[in-house]
Amino acid sequence: MTTRLEHNIADTRYEIYHDDVLAGYADYAQRDDLEIRDFHHTMTFPEFRGRGVAAEVVKFGLDDSREHGFKVIPTCWYVEKYIVEHPEYAGLVP
Repeated sequence: MTTRLEHNIADTRYEIYHDDVLAGYADYAQRDDLEIRDFHHTMTFPEFRGRGVAAEVVKFGLDDSREHGFKVIPTCWYVEKYIVEHPEYAGLVP
């Protein structure tokens, strides 16, 4: 199985594909004036649950946000949980 991660800027979300099928995504709202991304929803489609899809796409989104100088507001419970469990991302939260 091949995995592809993409930043879909037009839809303000990070996407994960398994064998070219959308498996899940993490939505965000962006405040350019404050350089903040509010991650407000994470979705894994039922047929892909239990495979770590949400963790992969959230990690990708957090890494990309950090790389581009954004802080992160984890409105989504899953993103908040991920950051708590991975303290290397705590510095992204203002």
